[in-house]
Amino acid sequence: MRQGTSDKGQTISNTSHVPCRTSHVVAPKRIVVVRLDRIGDVVLTTPVVQRLREAYPTAFIAMMVRPVCRELLEGNPALNEVICYDKDGLAGGWWRTIRFARALRRYQFDTALIAHPTRRSHWIVRLAGIPQRIGYDRKDGWLLTHRLPHRKQEGEQHEAAYAMELLRVLGLEPAGALRPFVPIDAKRQAHVGQLLALHDAHEQGTLVAIHPSASCISKRWMPQRFGQVADQLIDACQARIVLVAGPGTDARYAKAVEQAMRHRPVNLAGQLSVGELACLLTRCRLLISNDSGPVHIAAAVGTPVVDIFGRNQAGLSPARWGPLGEGHVVLHKEVGCRVCLAHHCDIQFKCLTELTVDEVREAAASILAH
Repeated sequence: MRQGTSDKGQTISNTSHVPCRTSHVVAPKRIVVVRLDRIGDVVLTTPVVQRLREAYPTAFIAMMVRPVCRELLEGNPALNEVICYDKDGLAGGWWRTIRFARALRRYQFDTALIAHPTRRSHWIVRLAGIPQRIGYDRKDGWLLTHRLPHRKQEGEQHEAAYAMELLRVLGLEPAGALRPFVPIDAKRQAHVGQLLALHDAHEQGTLVAIHPSASCISKRWMPQRFGQVADQLIDACQARIVLVAGPGTDARYAKAVEQAMRHRPVNLAGQLSVGELACLLTRCRLLISNDSGPVHIAAAVGTPVVDIFGRNQAGLSPARWGPLGEGHVVLHKEVGCRVCLAHHCDIQFKCLTELTVDEVREAAASILAH
């Protein structure tokens, strides 16, 4: 088993100068950072906007994300505005995308940084008439004015460090620890306090959050084992367990954990927005989670994580996707896979099934003991 504890923020390695295909760069005054994938990915890109604000204190800086991610950015002092693009809703479809891109013209952005390459992202910034378009050379990367080689699949550094590489095109050398940031809203914090009070959990025991869901079966540890860990932490550490997950299928995984437990947890699955989840995690001593977005929210608000990793090939490994910051424990079983087959695993997800309840409980207890 590979078990790692991080005690420092991730620092960008001293790599060679990132090449780009267009050398002329104009100092930006109106910047949009585009990241249209998932919650954790957006959190891991917040160091980019922080560095931009340091370098360009008077610039207008916006970030374009999916609507579900808005609350993770609202109140971030590095941002002037959060722009939402709903590719699955009203803004979906190519004609609507074109109208959305044209509407962006009113912002008069002079620079776009695309942290996650997609054809839609590249077309939006091109159709919006943004003169400097910086990103990766894939998925219609020819639409960009400055293209970096796409090597994320090699997993040689953290995802947050890959995002920061875009800044080198602007002549900015990212230095020091990478520390993602999620703002905490007072009204959401008060609402979370009221929810916990309804369950008599606001003053009782040590709060431990468990997030048993993930986007892929190759990232999901068994709900029954989460339940056993929860019961043992209640017995040994007087923990108060709070189950968290999104709505729908995600909430069913939390329900399965609850049904596997002898003790009664506080099940808030499907009841919290991502901003409220961030508020809840500030109140917790620990999050135990599969590899998923809440891991990065917890790390950003300073809550230690026991992060359960299944797949471990280079571009999917903890080296690229593990939690940043201090005091986290990453658990992974090396079972000899060279390529993860994800949904079609030939060895029945041994990387997950061989991770025992005792190993996860001991990792959690070691954090709670400090």
